[in-house]
Amino acid sequence: MNVILDLLFPKKCVGCKTLDTYFCKDCITNILQTDLVCPNCEKLAIGGQTHPICKRRFGLDGLWSLGIYQGSLREAIKQLKYGRVKGLAESLVDILMEYWAKYQPFVFDQIKRNQGEGWGITSVPLHWWRSNSRGFNQSNLIGQILSKKLGLDYCEALKRVRYTKPQVKLKGYDRHQNIKDAFAISLNISISQFPNILLIDDVWTTGSTLRECSYILKKNGAKKVWALTLAR
Repeated sequence: MNVILDLLFPKKCVGCKTLDTYFCKDCITNILQTDLVCPNCEKLAIGGQTHPICKRRFGLDGLWSLGIYQGSLREAIKQLKYGRVKGLAESLVDILMEYWAKYQPFVFDQIKRNQGEGWGITSVPLHWWRSNSRGFNQSNLIGQILSKKLGLDYCEALKRVRYTKPQVKLKGYDRHQNIKDAFAISLNISISQFPNILLIDDVWTTGSTLRECSYILKKNGAKKVWALTLAR
């Protein structure tokens, strides 16, 4: 079946359109890395950790992003999200894992130090209507693939309890108001199973969605929540 699909819809590099791959080596190299920032004030922060002065009781403990939302990375996320090219999720996670293996970022070092114990992965949920319309939740897919590669548990710890306008059409304060009280903890989840959480989303723009998710997770018992996105 996969052979037939590859013949009918051959893989093309999202950057240069080279056949037989979603990401050629040159376009992977061209993903622009950037200095990591504190998820609260968005100023430079060592390892992406929240500055001590910026820490909040229910706030994020850190933010890590693979690269800047431009070029081949932006095109890959758009094709995954709107073009429904699910195979890109695996490629993007592979690139992320290669980067982590090479550079050992702070959050990865924390997970390894505990041998993964107490760590789990969840993702920002879509409203059921948007999920049905799109066919899948790209953040769920990324989280599930990453959990297998890291050997961590994955669960849908959050649910979206009301429909919201697409964040892409909003700015600043309106994004915060749009997403406020939009999430709740899933009834069949006990945060005590993994009190330290990697929270997955595709893109960090203003951080309103991820901050709101962190608020819900920590209010229900999470001790540490790191945001992890493909782009910022």
